[in-house]
Amino acid sequence: MLEKNKCYTAEITGLSSEGSGVCHIDGIAVFVPDSAVGDVLSVKIVKVLSKYAFGIIDSIISPSPDRIPPDCPVYKQCGGCVYRHISYDAECIAKNTAVQDAFRRIGGLDPVFDPFLSAEDTSRYRNKAQFPVASVDGKAVCGFYAQRSHRVIPVTDCPLQPDIFSRISATVLDYINEKKLSVYNESSGNGIIRHIYLRRGAHSGCIMVCLVVRKDISRQLSALCSRLTNLFPDINSIIMNVNPDRTNVILGNKCITLWGSDSISDSMCGNTIEISPLSFYQVNTLQAERLYSKALEYAQLSGSETLADLYCGAGTIGLSMAKFAKNIIGIEIVPDAVENAMHNAAANNISNAQFFSGDAGKIFDSLYRNGSSADVIVLDPPRKGCSVESLSAVVNAAPDRIVMISCNPATAARDAKWLADHGYTTNRVCGADLFPRTRHVECVVLMSRKK
Repeated sequence: MLEKNKCYTAEITGLSSEGSGVCHIDGIAVFVPDSAVGDVLSVKIVKVLSKYAFGIIDSIISPSPDRIPPDCPVYKQCGGCVYRHISYDAECIAKNTAVQDAFRRIGGLDPVFDPFLSAEDTSRYRNKAQFPVASVDGKAVCGFYAQRSHRVIPVTDCPLQPDIFSRISATVLDYINEKKLSVYNESSGNGIIRHIYLRRGAHSGCIMVCLVVRKDISRQLSALCSRLTNLFPDINSIIMNVNPDRTNVILGNKCITLWGSDSISDSMCGNTIEISPLSFYQVNTLQAERLYSKALEYAQLSGSETLADLYCGAGTIGLSMAKFAKNIIGIEIVPDAVENAMHNAAANNISNAQFFSGDAGKIFDSLYRNGSSADVIVLDPPRKGCSVESLSAVVNAAPDRIVMISCNPATAARDAKWLADHGYTTNRVCGADLFPRTRHVECVVLMSRKK
């Protein structure tokens, strides 16, 4: 057995899906954060389990050629960017390997793997930021939670966010401190200001500022609206979201517009898209457009098909395919997102799309039992993947093709295996990097009904 707190010399030979380096010491796999394939390290063991262990870098004996100088002063404390110490080429290799390993190991599948969709821009690509607000030494600060904790690491500028987000959040913090507005405390449940939530249209440049608060403080925020709109003319919407619950969920259900419009607009795949605070919208717009283009390629639409878009959000995927299909059916559990989807269809003069609010599996199964059918089904589930009810409803409808877009290759592979056991072949898989420098990777999957 390995000894805790003892140092061992080892070479990193791979990277885990979480971004840690992997080495083997005395036949046991050891996971080492902030390491790179090819590093020869002195590894200090910090935790030993029955089949694997965790270590930290004691010293670098021989660095990997993949190593680069980190360009963010807080990336180790923040934990958002696990790949900031290696080249982007090395990161893409690791992510593509993770996608392929998931389908082969978890799914037991061997599809064709298309070339990985790497990102053209690896910085300033995010169109959304959610900064938790905390009190440090009596002053309000915002930033990101440290890894595996709810301790806020103050961040003045994140390389993944547009620099204007830093300037807006600093202005909001100055106001909070000047007016002595109380900051929410998770432990006690007291305090008011919880999060600073920002969205920006990648193509339009329109900005939404949303303050997440424990209770309605509209009067106390009126002067903030004037200050923000005078300083930042691209702001189109200022919203107060009320979340009174003691929960880790960031947003509550109640939104109050303090200034401007209830939503902002952007374009996605040539369509104008309306985005409200509660709407799901891909964080990396330019990469999402490339991902949706791959999904359209996999859908193989000729113009005569009915396409069902389950977990449709604000309708971006289905609407991007509308002119290539006969009919589009979109289903989403968030009512605000469905309302956005209907507005988006109308704004783009798309008349062959209809949207329904509710559980994807239950609504689609009800539509199918009442005579609706789908030739192609698009699935875009959350990280936990599809429910068995949703997958069963899909199989019952017997579409010719299923296209799955997933932000979690492990659950995508699991769901693909379930579908493989129920009559569908996994034909092609393409990994895509929508979140450069972080551990997250997306994939799009093509499945076809076995004849």
